[in-house]
Amino acid sequence: LGGAGRMAVLSGPTHAEEVICRKPSAAVVASADEGTALFFRDLFATRFFRTYTSDDPVGVELCAAFKNVIAIAVGISYGMGFGDNTKAALMTRGLTEIARLGVAMGAHRETFAGLAGVGDLIVTGTSLHSRNRRAGILLGQGRSVEEAMQEVGAVVEGYYCARSAYELCQKQ
Repeated sequence: LGGAGRMAVLSGPTHAEEVICRKPSAAVVASADEGTALFFRDLFATRFFRTYTSDDPVGVELCAAFKNVIAIAVGISYGMGFGDNTKAALMTRGLTEIARLGVAMGAHRETFAGLAGVGDLIVTGTSLHSRNRRAGILLGQGRSVEEAMQEVGAVVEGYYCARSAYELCQKQ
């Protein structure tokens, strides 16, 4: 769409199963270029889908990817029989770690407190729609990675992202 200056990322607490049914949803469009962010904000906005803008694509991208890893950990905790206290601890501490990494990479701390951060983590870590949480539950119940992936029957992004998260943290 015109080179790197026109790049934008879209993320937030938006399960497709709900967006397609026109259930009210919100997301953030991030771009280093304000005009690009505004273009995509307006392109995606509907009566049921509210879009906000950000100038922090790095933070939004990290949130979008790494919340899936945290959601797997939350699912594992449920599969092992733990409860809401454990879920809250994993989600809160996990988001803190994502934010620390993001800030070290130049992201804005406030991004992690918004739709792309805490909002998307809440949805992914608690929803029955979440493939990552569901895979984690199966792992926590003792299923192998292969069995969990097969039973979920769709891409479990957090599984593939975990190694990247680890390597990026080591690098930073």
